[in-house]
Amino acid sequence: MPAPADRVYSESHEWHKVEGDTLTLGLTQFAVDQLTDVTYVEMKKPGHAFIAGEIVGEVESVKTTSDIYCAAAGEVIETNPALADDPGLLNRDPYGKGWLIRVRIGDKTGLSSCMDATAYNAQHPG
Repeated sequence: MPAPADRVYSESHEWHKVEGDTLTLGLTQFAVDQLTDVTYVEMKKPGHAFIAGEIVGEVESVKTTSDIYCAAAGEVIETNPALADDPGLLNRDPYGKGWLIRVRIGDKTGLSSCMDATAYNAQHPG
């Protein structure tokens, strides 16, 4: 599945979708394919403030554990409650219902280092 055009992508395979002052963060299809079956997701809790590039959570799979980073600075305002009971949702719908966290953006500057969908898809054809 190609990366959607309505978001930007980091080198570490997180997608960032900005809507106003809110950012939704998730993992790309390429990332979840590399992880294989996701077994556990743990993200920072609402109220956690962080700087751009900081670890905001981790995803465990049958293969490995991966840290999750956010390219923007901000504060976690919501975690995806569906992933607690069904972490495999991340594998099945990484660009939709498998989102990880929502963030109130404090500083968007780090997003400028992210790729658009065309550049990301060129590097990681789906």
